[in-house]
Amino acid sequence: MSNGGGPSRPPDRSGEGTCGAHKRSRSQRTMLHDTQYVLRKLDWMRAERIWPGGLRYLWTDAFGVVLLLSLYDETGEERWLAEAEALVAEVERVLGRPRGLRIGEAPDRDGQYYHYLAMWLFALARLGDVKPRYRERGIAIARAIHRPFVIPGRGVIWKMQEDLSAPYPGFGLGAMDAFDGYVSYRLLDEEALAAEIAEMKDLIEAQYAGLAIDQDLGLGMMLWLASFFPEERWAQVQTSRSLTALDALWRDPPGYFARASYAPDVRIAFANYGVALGLQAADRHPERVTRLNAYFETFRSGDEYDREAITHVMACAAHLPGRFLSGADDRPPPPMG
Repeated sequence: MSNGGGPSRPPDRSGEGTCGAHKRSRSQRTMLHDTQYVLRKLDWMRAERIWPGGLRYLWTDAFGVVLLLSLYDETGEERWLAEAEALVAEVERVLGRPRGLRIGEAPDRDGQYYHYLAMWLFALARLGDVKPRYRERGIAIARAIHRPFVIPGRGVIWKMQEDLSAPYPGFGLGAMDAFDGYVSYRLLDEEALAAEIAEMKDLIEAQYAGLAIDQDLGLGMMLWLASFFPEERWAQVQTSRSLTALDALWRDPPGYFARASYAPDVRIAFANYGVALGLQAADRHPERVTRLNAYFETFRSGDEYDREAITHVMACAAHLPGRFLSGADDRPPPPMG
């Protein structure tokens, strides 16, 4: 597996009560601003040719674009914005297809995953906050991929052939993909994508009450998704349910979230960093975020993920969530200097 790649399968995220979640600005939310950690990690990844060098991988690179924008916010240095734009150009050069983007550059990263595409759309929406032409690019991609992936009234196909001509053999509907698309579409342009948003909302309304996620990354990503529209019933139910499920997966000592209830001793660094992002989005358990960040700083799995870009880019996002969070629109202008 290449340093620039990611998992041989995607970050899989399959899975009543109300919750007191409410939308907070970034200044009101407990969140990390560990810029120095991120700068050191980026220097190390470059020296080791892990990222942004190496083979392209859409999930990791989407996280990377948002991370670079967060650094732009924190430092006010234009070079981080320039790096974000350069990364987008390189990803589209390597992975871009007439409709959508390929999963990754490595030979076994063929096809297209909808939730990877939705994360890329989120990255373009965030970059579009600064440079509006990227928002237009995101809208165009959303329109191109929506109909091949989305079956109205049924669900979202998890993986498609690379040309989007048919579902990828052996893959069905995604458990969380409608939620992914709904959030990214709304952040891109609620008016331009009104029809697509309505289809996703219908799918969410049919799915959310019965959706029970039992996997670390899926739970973290659901907390993150729900934080954008916490007043909506699906977000309240899934936030409450996700927090309860995460309580059952927490292992302290030593301080990590287990992979799933059926795998209590399995721990995956990048998945835990996704949970850390979700907890900061929900403004819950900052002590657990601190504990797991410290634990995985020295933990070694002994496999390829010790050097995979996905592990270290998501570690940076956990330490500097910045533009990943729902209050990004009310941030102050970047400092000058």
